[in-house]
Amino acid sequence: MTLFPRLLRLWLGTCLRSTRWTIGGSPRGLEALTTAHQGVVVAFWHRSLTLTPALWFWAKDKQPDLTLRVLISRNPDGMLIADVVRPWGIIGIHGSSSKKGKNKGGAAVLRTALKELEAGSVVGITPDGPRGPAEQVQPGAVVLSRLADCAVVPIGLASSGLRLPSWDGLVLPLPFGKGAIVAGTPLFQPDAPTLQAALNTVSRRAENMAGRKATKQTDRIWRLVGTALAPALTTMLRVRLHRGRELPGRHRERMGIETGQRPEGQLLWLHAASVGETLCALPLAEALLNARPELSILFTTATVTGSEIVGRHPLFGHRIIHRFIPHDVPRWLNRFLDRWRPQGAIFVESELWPGIIAACARRDIPVMLVNGRLSDRSARRWRRLSGPAHNMMKRLTWVAARGPEDAKHFRALGAGPVYEDGDLKQDAPPLPFDEAEYLRLRTLIGNRPVFVAASTHPGEEEIVLRAAQAARKTRPDLLTILVPRHPARGEELAVQFALPRRSQGSDPTPETAVWLADTLGELGLFYRLAEQCFVGNSLIGKGGGHNPFEPLRLGIPTATGPRMENWREAMTMVSDTICVVNDGDCLKEWLESPPAPVRTSGLQRTVVATLRDRILATVEQ
Repeated sequence: MTLFPRLLRLWLGTCLRSTRWTIGGSPRGLEALTTAHQGVVVAFWHRSLTLTPALWFWAKDKQPDLTLRVLISRNPDGMLIADVVRPWGIIGIHGSSSKKGKNKGGAAVLRTALKELEAGSVVGITPDGPRGPAEQVQPGAVVLSRLADCAVVPIGLASSGLRLPSWDGLVLPLPFGKGAIVAGTPLFQPDAPTLQAALNTVSRRAENMAGRKATKQTDRIWRLVGTALAPALTTMLRVRLHRGRELPGRHRERMGIETGQRPEGQLLWLHAASVGETLCALPLAEALLNARPELSILFTTATVTGSEIVGRHPLFGHRIIHRFIPHDVPRWLNRFLDRWRPQGAIFVESELWPGIIAACARRDIPVMLVNGRLSDRSARRWRRLSGPAHNMMKRLTWVAARGPEDAKHFRALGAGPVYEDGDLKQDAPPLPFDEAEYLRLRTLIGNRPVFVAASTHPGEEEIVLRAAQAARKTRPDLLTILVPRHPARGEELAVQFALPRRSQGSDPTPETAVWLADTLGELGLFYRLAEQCFVGNSLIGKGGGHNPFEPLRLGIPTATGPRMENWREAMTMVSDTICVVNDGDCLKEWLESPPAPVRTSGLQRTVVATLRDRILATVEQ
């Protein structure tokens, strides 16, 4: 060996052996790497070629009988690498795929690789090598797996180091750094897109585990902020408990303090902020549980109302466990994660907490965002924090956005891959209702027309009730059911407008013009009583809107205000069915007009099935 290869080998050996390596990923993948005489293909991107001896050091230490081979090109760079790694017991198979009609030994190297696999060797290959394009799978690995009838294990490698100005951004490791090796689930005869997606996933996880200096600085700042805020958050929890906004005996869950026991087997953590997110996430939880009998769901919410929705599910207390999500304080998060040890974390819509996501990344817990929502306003806010936002977004294993606009915002902030699966709320079943109570109320109301003003926010009630009062001049028997978004406002609204309250046991009588429905979880009941409805948080103020699919799916003529920014794509989809009213006068005219029939076809998708399969594939990698 000449001097330069010796020096390079000395440098690489020093760097790789002094690096603090974290090994993680699929147990099946790690097992395949440490099973002698099995014959398996190991695939990794070309940029991490200099890091692969660390993988061999680890594997040989676990199983000394392993035979290691790696496909290396015949060019000078390839021959140099072969000279460097040969003394470590890594033997090169020289050649590469034919390119532009030139035979570079592709057929011969393929025959040699097949013989090695038949003999039980571990054969490494860079699917994007030797000249790229970078991180684009070429035919070699796919063909080799099919001909040898063996598995391909995708491997992600990352470490502290320098990215060289080469076509692939080759990593030159530095000594005494931090590195990560992540094994994916073995793939049997995969196609190129499947292998490419798997390599991107494990590579991103390895980079997140290894970390970078800027990311560490951001994490350190965020941890300091969270720690500094802990006393104030503790005081806030006590105040909320005193005001009845926390459940007695459970407020300490916000600090990660509890006595609950983790169930045996696989556990997925599913988080939804409040009622709306919880309702759309429960069908996904059911689909996951149906697909995996051994699986349990740790369902966290941020609100008491969300917890009450989870508590009504038939599987609650059995395969669904509810806890309140801990605040973003490092010590509290560590308690939570130490106790529950989830295999994956699934967050719904816009629940993005940098500390929580970073804590999961450090533990190699894949974080998936489903029904991803990022409004123009939220995207602008995150862009002002471009560094921290990018660090957070790149730690997400993947994002399933509601549609193209949300997907564009997530990609611009550095998230990837980003899928456009559609809106979970569009895929949700009709809201539940108590049939006996429906029949009782239907009898009390009789043939009176019913207008439901649903999920209203402060300031909207006055406009809506004024419009309904004006409409009663032409429809004197009109009954308005007012359903505020937050039932806790019931007392305030009852006093302001002198209304009878359902929560206090009042029923509508023939003389009742407006009935205040200030109860939780009964919107499905009130919608089924409606002849027309209005969806709130859309008429004044910041707005944003609420779910228009819920009443439309039941065939109810529906109106909203113009401020439906959070539902723009949904509003485009139902533009020929829904009515947009700009003010109280428009709402009055709509109430006075004969309701048009509602189109219900096309309002349902198979978003749940798509997400279920992707989530299970992710946690099994």
